Amino acid sequence: MHALVRRAAALLVSVVLLPACTGMSPTAKTPDLDGTAWVLSSLPGHALQPDTLPTARFEGGRVAGTDGCNRYTAPYTASGMSLQVGPRGASTQMACPPAVMKQAEAFMGALTQASTFRMVDDQLQLLASDGTVAATFTAQSQSLAGTSWRVTGYNNGKQAVVSALAGTNLTMAFSNDGRVSGSAGCNNFNAPYSYDGQTLTIGPAAATRKMCAKPDGVMEQEQQFLRALGTVATARLEGERLELRTATGALAATRAK
Repeated sequence: MHALVRRAAALLVSVVLLPACTGMSPTAKTPDLDGTAWVLSSLPGHALQPDTLPTARFEGGRVAGTDGCNRYTAPYTASGMSLQVGPRGASTQMACPPAVMKQAEAFMGALTQASTFRMVDDQLQLLASDGTVAATFTAQSQSLAGTSWRVTGYNNGKQAVVSALAGTNLTMAFSNDGRVSGSAGCNNFNAPYSYDGQTLTIGPAAATRKMCAKPDGVMEQEQQFLRALGTVATARLEGERLELRTATGALAATRAK
């Protein structure tokens, strides 16, 4: 990946994001990148690969996200409309199909070579030193209400994040009236939740009372999963991923749309 130093990093949670149009209004306002999150909507010269949504979240002097294949993080500085990303960054090292790797390389190049930016309404453009648009992003939605997710991993309470057992489906759906419901692998559950765009609290879950014999360990998985939900303190939407973490920053569960 470009000039970034690679290192392995743990992934915590998965979730969803929608691309949007690339039109920009002609008048830009003085922007502040800190605390904003974006999903790539256009990369000039490249047709975006399906099911790969590069993202960028600017927070506390660092930009982090996915390049569509690997996770990355790098320092950034922004002053007025000027932007510099890097040079001391890091990324995971997964191998993806060639077309995805090519897109990832182009995305990271656009990010690290950007010299200025402009932000208008719900879009962000990164500009190269010659003023050409290197990448266009759409603002990441931070609303959970009305979304549904498939759980790809959860904290088993033993300091480990594990995948759902083969043959089981762990799901979550956040309603508009402050309830989250889904399948815990054997039984269905329902619980109250509150979310302010970052802090997420999930109340005690009520579940049906079936007993499932197969696959082996399904009832233990259910107990661990529901227990993990009770430890959630924050949520972060990023592309097609949702990260749920405890108050100490540990992963509680991972979600994918």
